[in-house]
Amino acid sequence: MIPTDTSFWPSNWLDPSWERTDKPRTQGITMVIDKGLGIRAFDDLLATAASYIDVYKLGFGTCVLYPLDILQQKISMARENGIKIMPGGTFFEVAHTQSPLETYFARLKALGFNAIEISDGTLPISKEERLRAISLAAEAGFHVFSEYGKKASDFSADKELLLETLHEDIDAGSEYVIVEARESGNVGIYNKQGQVDDTFLLEVTREAGELASRLIWEAPQKEQQVAMLNTLGYSTNLGNIAPADLISLEALRRGLRGDTAALIILDRGKSTCE
Repeated sequence: MIPTDTSFWPSNWLDPSWERTDKPRTQGITMVIDKGLGIRAFDDLLATAASYIDVYKLGFGTCVLYPLDILQQKISMARENGIKIMPGGTFFEVAHTQSPLETYFARLKALGFNAIEISDGTLPISKEERLRAISLAAEAGFHVFSEYGKKASDFSADKELLLETLHEDIDAGSEYVIVEARESGNVGIYNKQGQVDDTFLLEVTREAGELASRLIWEAPQKEQQVAMLNTLGYSTNLGNIAPADLISLEALRRGLRGDTAALIILDRGKSTCE
């Protein structure tokens, strides 16, 4: 008989970390960025890995380039699988500069989006207008994800500004604050080579206190994902994950890949012996 359920696997094989929780999760959030998957590819992704996706972003302004029936189908499929789905922040910025916020929210609602990203990474938006957008989006019933950072190639994250943004955005109604790295992973908290400053990460999370769990760190590259998880813990929220990397990230979180397996299993064995 062919096994059809994950209970076939011993629990300590399925999750050697003993930390992974089921959806809906509040920590260990994985946000996927979709740059144009078709329906069949999206259906395959959900069939294989829907339980590992918490937030699904249709990157940039790509959502307007789909045939409308295909877009609505993707939104419906995501929601049926307990996934928060939203357009990219750049699309918010484009729409905001040309139409009232209420018009943008109404169009997203009509399509079935249940989440929204509020950002100011490309186009100039004042802090007051950004916070107003967050508040209005939350009042409209969206799951709000705001973003700290700019998409410019010379942007480098500032600890004090990041912490200030975190507090202000959460107070305004954001559920999580995304820390910008672009899909290329070479701005913000990363240098030009895509490497992260561990000291910066630890200082931010320490000073953020309980709100550290409301940060989503964009980490599109495998080496960045490993560094984040090993530095901040395996339940760290990560974003801008490519669909093709989704299951490999889940393996990293659980200790089912060489980059984290030894640290998770051997270190746990040492602490148990002690």
